[in-house]
Amino acid sequence: MLTALIKTMRPRQWVTKNIFIFFFFLFDKQLFVLDSFLRTLAGFALFCLISSSVYIFNDIADVEADRQHPEKKNRPIPSGKLPIPAAWTAGVLLAAVTLGAGYWLAPSFGYVMGLYFLLIMVYSKWLKHIPIVDVLVISAGFVLRVGAGVTLIQVERFSPWLYVVMTLLSLFLGFGKRRAELALLLQGAGSHRKVLDGYTLPLLDQYIMIVSGTTIVAYSLYTFSAPNVPENHSMMLTIPFVVYTIFRYLYLIEVKHAGGAPEEILLSDRPFQIAMFLWVATVIVIFYLL
Repeated sequence: MLTALIKTMRPRQWVTKNIFIFFFFLFDKQLFVLDSFLRTLAGFALFCLISSSVYIFNDIADVEADRQHPEKKNRPIPSGKLPIPAAWTAGVLLAAVTLGAGYWLAPSFGYVMGLYFLLIMVYSKWLKHIPIVDVLVISAGFVLRVGAGVTLIQVERFSPWLYVVMTLLSLFLGFGKRRAELALLLQGAGSHRKVLDGYTLPLLDQYIMIVSGTTIVAYSLYTFSAPNVPENHSMMLTIPFVVYTIFRYLYLIEVKHAGGAPEEILLSDRPFQIAMFLWVATVIVIFYLL
C-alpha cells in the first residue's frame, strides 16, 4: 500500500511542476546566498508535498472517469491498489502537516500555499468541468508557485514580466495537454473527461497558436525592458532557447502526439532537455558572471 501511495503522490512531477518556486531566487541574483537558497529549497519541498495531497484528492474525485481512460485506469486508486479510505486519510494528514509547516516557514508563504490548495480543491470538484476556466485555474496554480517563491526571500529586483510570462507559458502547456488528451481519446473523450466535450482540435490549435506567440513576445519584452535585467540587453541571447523549446513542444504534441503529460516530455525528450539546460546556463552566465 505504501508503494501505491507514493505512486499516487506523483514524485516524478515534483521537480517539473514546482521548480518555478525558484524563479525569483534565480532572477534576483540570489543563487549564491545560502539563507535564500535553504528557505527556497524548504518551500520547494513543502509545495511538492501539498501538490501530492492535491493529487490524492484529485484521483479520488476522478476515480470513475479514470477507470475509463486507457492509461489512467492503471493508477493506484482507479485500479484498487490504494483503497479510497486510506487515500483520504493520507491526503488529509499530508495537507494538514504541510500547511502548518509552510506557515511556520513564513506566514505569507503559508497563506499562498493554502490559497493554492483551496483553489485546486475547488478545481477538482467543480472548475475542471468548465472549458477554458479549467486551463485558467491550472495556469493560476503555476503563478501561485512563482508568488510563493517571492514570499520566502527578500526580492530586490522584482519584475512583473515574470508573472506575465509564467501565466502565458502555463496556458500554453495547459491547452497543449488538453489537445493531447482529446487526440488520444478521440470520440470517447467525453466519457472520460466532461470538459473535453467543450473543446475541438481546431479550437485548441487556435488557443495554442495565440498563447505560444504571446509567450515568445512577452519573454522577449522581458529580456530588454524589465528592471532586473542587464542594461546591455544580453538577456536577449536567451530568446532563441525559449523559441526552440516552444516550437519543440508544438512539434511533439502535433507530430509525435505527446503532451498529455508535459512532465514526461521534460524527463524524456533529450533535445528539449538540452535546450532548457542551455537556457538556464546562459541565464546564470549573464546574471552572475558578466
